[in-house]
Amino acid sequence: MSIAKTKLITISSSLDKLDQTLMRFIDLEDFHPVFSSKIVETVHGLTSFSPDNACTGIISELAQLEREFNLDLPNLEVRSTDYDFEKFHQTITESHNLLKEYLEKIKEDQALIAKYQEALTQVKNIESLDVSLDDIFSCRYVYARAGRLPIDSVEKLKYYRNRPFVFKSFSNDQSFSWCMYFTTPEYEREIDNIFSSLFFERIRIPDFVHGTPEKAEETLQTEINRLNGDIETKNQELQAMTDDYSRRLSTLKGQLLFLNRIFEAKRYVVGLGDRFTISGFTEVANVDKVKNQFAGIDDLEIEVRPPGSDKRIMPPTKLKNGWFSRPFSIFVEMYGVPAYGGIDPTPFFAITYCLLFGVMFGDLGQGLLLALFGLILAKWKKSKLGEIAIRIGLFSAFFGLLYGSFFGNEEILTPFYTDVLHMASKPIEIMDSGSTMTLLIGALSIGALLIILAIGMGIYTNLRKRKYIEAFFSHNGFAGLIFYVYVLVALALSMLGLGNILTWPFLIPFIGVPLILIFMKEPIARKHEGKKMFPSGIGGFVMEGFFELFDVVLSYVTNTMSFMRVGGFILSHAGMMLVVTSLMEMVGNSGWLVGIFGNLFVMLLEGLIVGIQVLRLEYYEMFSRYYDGNGIAFQTIKQ
Repeated sequence: MSIAKTKLITISSSLDKLDQTLMRFIDLEDFHPVFSSKIVETVHGLTSFSPDNACTGIISELAQLEREFNLDLPNLEVRSTDYDFEKFHQTITESHNLLKEYLEKIKEDQALIAKYQEALTQVKNIESLDVSLDDIFSCRYVYARAGRLPIDSVEKLKYYRNRPFVFKSFSNDQSFSWCMYFTTPEYEREIDNIFSSLFFERIRIPDFVHGTPEKAEETLQTEINRLNGDIETKNQELQAMTDDYSRRLSTLKGQLLFLNRIFEAKRYVVGLGDRFTISGFTEVANVDKVKNQFAGIDDLEIEVRPPGSDKRIMPPTKLKNGWFSRPFSIFVEMYGVPAYGGIDPTPFFAITYCLLFGVMFGDLGQGLLLALFGLILAKWKKSKLGEIAIRIGLFSAFFGLLYGSFFGNEEILTPFYTDVLHMASKPIEIMDSGSTMTLLIGALSIGALLIILAIGMGIYTNLRKRKYIEAFFSHNGFAGLIFYVYVLVALALSMLGLGNILTWPFLIPFIGVPLILIFMKEPIARKHEGKKMFPSGIGGFVMEGFFELFDVVLSYVTNTMSFMRVGGFILSHAGMMLVVTSLMEMVGNSGWLVGIFGNLFVMLLEGLIVGIQVLRLEYYEMFSRYYDGNGIAFQTIKQ
């Protein structure tokens, strides 16, 4: 349960060994490489190996080809340094064009079929006329138009009944009226404009169709059948081409994926003359593994140094936690990764988070159900949130056992304590009004204890970092700790009637001195740094310092009072479940349904709210006192 110890590794060799080195470098499993830009910018004469990645555009084009033609190309790397990007691009472009050309031909045939189908429908509509189509469409003094008109537009034709045209509707479907209209050459344009404004869709009879409607129908059907046969043949040919190109492009994609990783790895390469270096960090236990990865490469040197030996590079942080606290690292990383050499707050966070959640959401039945749901989620989805749910669910079940609460029933567990354990009653009686003040005081006590622990961790952290001013003079240092503990002890003794220590012999050393030290922290820090203690004058400092000190004292009160919500949610949970129980009794035989959905509703709503509130207490009331989160996360080249 700590931050993993690492070493700074520097790999160097001559430039002619760069590709050979990178081919092994990209396979390192536990190595945090350092971007060359962080080193090149600080030393004159160094160069960066970060050329434009030629693979990116080609991979993007290949991905488009895969999507367009549903190619199933595996994501398997093919290791090869014999490559020609121009040839890669040419192969993909030619393949794309040929497949697209075939697809366009199929689409053209499909468009013709759709056109002929509409014409066939129209021909079937006019077959009752028993007139040759050639006679209808070759009239000299009458123009005929065949097509379809939206149903709602048919009614609008009555507004044009005084215009010189004849309208004939043959059949209607859900949306259109299949029809024809006739007019004379003199009014052709005017009538066409009228029907166009009514969204008339003209259907042209193909030129190869002649004779009666029956004969035309037969001709159109024959042509449609022929086109369907052509499409089937072309689809088979397209599938064969697709299979062939899939085999050829699979190898090409594998080469591109490998080369893309090689090019990406060059972002970590620093050049100096005819040599290059790659720097990074690895765990102490993996140093030999890194060395063995490059065994056999001539003229290659590997230097192992302490992680802080190069001041230009901040060592990354790799958290190593036990089974219980490991899932909670996602919440810690949301706030920020601890700096290397600092402390890992994950174990403390895990324990306090589970403790506070269990206290606020104490229910034996709901806790076990939450743990079961987390177990399913963790096993099925490999989710860290599922693993967290297991832990907080078990804590919720434990405190639910202390409260005697099982799916909101506050009495069902009472016989266990009275008859089995021979106790007078349950350990904690939430629904008793006399327990309310005890619960709230208990919540404040938990909060005060956690704040004291957080301040203590902050002092320890600052001492390790040699930040002695912060450790001794800060409100989160010894001065603040003495002030806060004294006030708490004084209040506790007064409430218990054990004495009064709010007297001058105690006020001066435990109130006056700590507040003066906190008040003077900034001037003392500036003096320690060799700067002027009061750069803006004593008057300005006193005015500003007074309000800052007032804010500090007020923050102790508000931070402690924030933990009142712990007791509040205990009562809130019991109250919500009391409502569910009352509704179950009101509905009679269907009460079990109300119980199931009521419990699920409370679990989802209050469980989510409690989880957020506990996270807020962790971040604002505790993390802010001892944790910065300004480190860099350990990331391998494969992440």
